[in-house]
Amino acid sequence: MRRLIKRISLAILVFIIGFVLYTLISTGFFRTVENYFEGNVIQEIPIRGAEDITISHKDNFALISATQRATYPPTKEESGGLYRMDLKTGNFDILHLTKSFSKPFAPHGISMFKKDDHYQVMVINHTLKGHSIEVFNLKNDSLSHEQSITDSSLISPNDVVLIDENRFYFTNDHGYTEGIGKFSEEYLGLSVSNVMYFDGTEFIEVASGIAYANGINFDAKRNLLFVASPRGFLIKVYSRNSDGSLDFIEDIPCGTGVDNIEIDNQGNLWAAGHPNLLRFKAYAKGKKETAPSEIIKVTYNGKKDYLVKKIYVEDGNRMSGSSVATPFDDLILTGNVMDDKFLILQTNQ
Repeated sequence: MRRLIKRISLAILVFIIGFVLYTLISTGFFRTVENYFEGNVIQEIPIRGAEDITISHKDNFALISATQRATYPPTKEESGGLYRMDLKTGNFDILHLTKSFSKPFAPHGISMFKKDDHYQVMVINHTLKGHSIEVFNLKNDSLSHEQSITDSSLISPNDVVLIDENRFYFTNDHGYTEGIGKFSEEYLGLSVSNVMYFDGTEFIEVASGIAYANGINFDAKRNLLFVASPRGFLIKVYSRNSDGSLDFIEDIPCGTGVDNIEIDNQGNLWAAGHPNLLRFKAYAKGKKETAPSEIIKVTYNGKKDYLVKKIYVEDGNRMSGSSVATPFDDLILTGNVMDDKFLILQTNQ
């Protein structure tokens, strides 16, 4: 009997040690973060929690989604806004677009689609009462609210990408929102998050089995959809069918906890992320003062292979918790989850 108890105790101990080691290794805990950037920080923009930034290269402006987060996930109602940054003059002038938006608004992932002389804008919105996708019309410097979209499929929405004015995809970064399920997703890497598609009439699950589905973007030229999986340290690649369904093609190992994804005019992917997910989690909960930031560029070499290049790595003292990197000429606008400013970088490359 004693031998059996010893064996069981030993098996439990081995399991615990294995669990701890797996979690530490798979979240980048042992990675050494060495500062690297071939360029300069040319400006700090004092907007807190600029979690997502996307750019119109046609009209030379950036749209910024920012929420004044104290901790993440939030424990109280948060407030935020959408901002337009002019990129034509080089002065980086900011305009707050949602000052008059009256309902609770804590924006997260964003997407915009140009039609004629205006942009359709979609924004993931988190409130303590639930999640929604807010739809806006942006014309020049004027933003008007069109509708709020709610559905039971918005379990834990993170990011959204418009295909046209009526159709879009969004990610749920968790399959569970509490308890052992959520714990297993975050620490064991349980892959149960998904991608949902709205075809103009109904919501359809089009991809599943993802470890923390995060940023999402669509390359219309190559008809490819990209989904960030920070818990897996990779980007998942799908081809899009005419009915909106997706076919999985491959994973791109990125070596960092990729967050949002942007696509430049040459079709390169740009992602910011978290080199050490456990350090970021401690930072997001207010237990650490900083968390490292990283930017990567992913280039397709035309031979069914992707080249991942580190562009910016920083220990978090200049900016913590990077979540998005958006290129514009020789500039990179890089935002974050909850720092009190975001950075504009200028590269020498």
